Amino acid sequence: MKLYNTLTREKQEFKPIKENKVGIYSCGPTVYWNQHIGNMYAFLSWDVLVRVLKYLGYDVTWVMNITDVGHNTSDADSGEDKMEKGAKREGLTPWEIANKYEKQFIDSLYKLNIITPNFLPKATEHIEEQIELAKKIEANGFAYKTKTGLVFDTEKFVDYEKFANLKLEEMESGSRVEVDEDKKNPWDFLLWITNQPNHIMKWQSPWGEGFPGWHLECTAMSTKYLGETFDIHTGGIEHIGVHHSNEIAQGFGAFGHNTAKFWMHNAWLTLKEGKMSKSLGNVYTIQQLEEMGYDPLFFRYLVLSSHYRNGLVFSLESLKVAKIALNKLRSYKTDQISQVNLDFKNEFIEAISNDLAMPEAMAVVWKVIKSDLNPEEKWATILDFDKVLGLDLNKEIEKENIPDEVIQLNNQRLFFKKEKNYIEADKLREKINSLGYLVEDLENTCRIRPIK
Repeated sequence: MKLYNTLTREKQEFKPIKENKVGIYSCGPTVYWNQHIGNMYAFLSWDVLVRVLKYLGYDVTWVMNITDVGHNTSDADSGEDKMEKGAKREGLTPWEIANKYEKQFIDSLYKLNIITPNFLPKATEHIEEQIELAKKIEANGFAYKTKTGLVFDTEKFVDYEKFANLKLEEMESGSRVEVDEDKKNPWDFLLWITNQPNHIMKWQSPWGEGFPGWHLECTAMSTKYLGETFDIHTGGIEHIGVHHSNEIAQGFGAFGHNTAKFWMHNAWLTLKEGKMSKSLGNVYTIQQLEEMGYDPLFFRYLVLSSHYRNGLVFSLESLKVAKIALNKLRSYKTDQISQVNLDFKNEFIEAISNDLAMPEAMAVVWKVIKSDLNPEEKWATILDFDKVLGLDLNKEIEKENIPDEVIQLNNQRLFFKKEKNYIEADKLREKINSLGYLVEDLENTCRIRPIK
């Protein structure tokens, strides 16, 4: 299997650090607002990565952080903290904002049939780990204190420019806090911020009361759950120049080496008119597409038609084409299945093993459909491929004009059930019951029906 490694700027043969075991860390959402389909494009891309590795026989541990503190409106130390900005926008506390939009994110994961990561750690629940990491970086001589807080000294990491081909002389200092004249270099970045007395989310630290810089959380949580060296770190191309460059620097500062062997980055989902952005107001959420009558898996199918490094130009017209294609694929379902065709399976494996070449993999799917195999063998082969595609081709959820509120509650219940958090799952079942509906979990299906 070959994967493109941003670290080396080439496709490399993937060999896990531990035999048959793979550790993956994905930069997750900042839960200050709804996650739109542009955000979900990234998480779908890495869901495919996880599914491919599992399909090829690897035991995968997937960690995805939830940023609920310390992420500025730019990827550098500039702009207002996103969580506090969201709180002001809606008249809520940052914690209430985080809880609200974490639920929307989880609902989006469920609707898109994205595998639940093994760990979904929150930044606010790992403050101690972030402080300990910053202390280690400081003790190793890679940090210094200023009036702003604890700052990473990029001069001590001689390869700081290499990962993103940075031109440091062109970089500007941050504007989120007053320009710190004590910084050695404008691109030195904050590990812990202490000069924000009005910031709502604050904790005690050896450097004073404050809160962590955004970059610190990912290094702290990835290494907590996956060890000081793990296999793959993923994120969007926007992370390369600042966030991931700073994570790599932190790894060297704390441990003396890069924390990840492979760094993988997805391109963007865009509109014909350009970038999709909350600030531009030109975004769709998965929930909005569903309200418009589109099965969320139509969007998943559309994403599978793109390569993660090329991105996707989205339009409602292209979604309608995906709808026709997926419905046609579903129409080949048979009551009986036979053996998987190994020739086609080998073609499929060749495609997905070539840096997740999903357009080529989807071509194999339709090649199977157009072949002269008998219907049962076709369906068996397609169902086998669906372990990677994640289109849930053999699953049906019965809905009898069920209200959206009940469906969303049940999606959250199923998420907690997958997490083996049965207490929360049962609470949601009871809430659904109180609204007059009964949930029945059956093999490969879930039925919601009115209580009569």
